[in-house]
Amino acid sequence: MQIFRTRLYKTQLLKILTHISKDKVSASENFYIELDKQINNLVYSPLKCRQSFYSDDANVRDMVFMKYTIQFKIYENRISILKIFNKNKPKAEGYNKT
Repeated sequence: MQIFRTRLYKTQLLKILTHISKDKVSASENFYIELDKQINNLVYSPLKCRQSFYSDDANVRDMVFMKYTIQFKIYENRISILKIFNKNKPKAEGYNKT
């Protein structure tokens, strides 16, 4: 199974990393490394994450990492990382029920 990261996810992640790096660059780097590990581990058990609160599709899941929600969709042969946002506030940009 492969992991595909959408353009929206990459754009949102870059904004988050830029914000974190304003305080401490190493914190931003550590955040990215740990998040990437968690995402790569989804290949082994993607169903361990809860069904998304933001979608009626049972294949759309939410993984919580620190204070962020990473929304992803499980397909037959891949996982698509859809978006990342503060778990309390999904951004209007790119937000829709999938």
